[in-house]
Amino acid sequence: MENFIYGRNNVLELLLDGRRSVSKIFLLKSPHDNPKINKIIDLAKNKGIVFQFLTKEKFQKYSDISHQGVIAFVPPVKYTDFDEFIKRDKKNKKVIITDGVEDPHNMGSIIRTAVCAGFDAVIFPSRRNSLINATVEKSSAGAVNHIDLILVNSLVSIVDKLKDNNFWIIAADMNAKDNYYEIDYCNMNFALVMGSEQEGISSSVLKKADYRIKIPMLVDFDSLNVANAASIIMYEAVKQIMQNSPDVV
Repeated sequence: MENFIYGRNNVLELLLDGRRSVSKIFLLKSPHDNPKINKIIDLAKNKGIVFQFLTKEKFQKYSDISHQGVIAFVPPVKYTDFDEFIKRDKKNKKVIITDGVEDPHNMGSIIRTAVCAGFDAVIFPSRRNSLINATVEKSSAGAVNHIDLILVNSLVSIVDKLKDNNFWIIAADMNAKDNYYEIDYCNMNFALVMGSEQEGISSSVLKKADYRIKIPMLVDFDSLNVANAASIIMYEAVKQIMQNSPDVV
């Protein structure tokens, strides 16, 4: 089953990256004086990718997405096998687990930040969580192609396997006592677990956490968007790692 990627920046990034095959590209039939559209056309020609100009009427099928006049059809993303990932010889692995993040925009944003923050993988369940679709791909700005994506049936069993492989489990929980910046993220393997905005992390996963952390709120307000909260915590880890090893970048 094919997936599709839409938007000028995302399709251009896809073609420039070159690691993922493209079967065809649909372009809105109109004067093409946009430099990104022209670059997409040139790259498609050079790579031998079929592209087709469609009228506005035929593009109506995709009117519910912000396609910007370009859609590229690709195979589904390739998921990484958990056991293969865990066998890789690398010190201080960092992964993020999403538990119930059903909004694809949030999922894409979390993946994008995970790539920028140097995380090694994103782990998510096959149920009650957004899977990788066109909206996730667009929201990630192509980041889905730059990180291991691990789809699992049971988060509980995966958390147990992570703990058996010397990972510390850090759960974001608004009812926690410890603040996110009080944890030492350096010199250890860790998995950061983010739950849904409505229900948080499932109780079966939360009880297995080694640390529970919160982001302090200075006003009486509900909570942060899950993607924003994940970004704050991930970049606290980046800050600590860079302070500990200034030559990391």
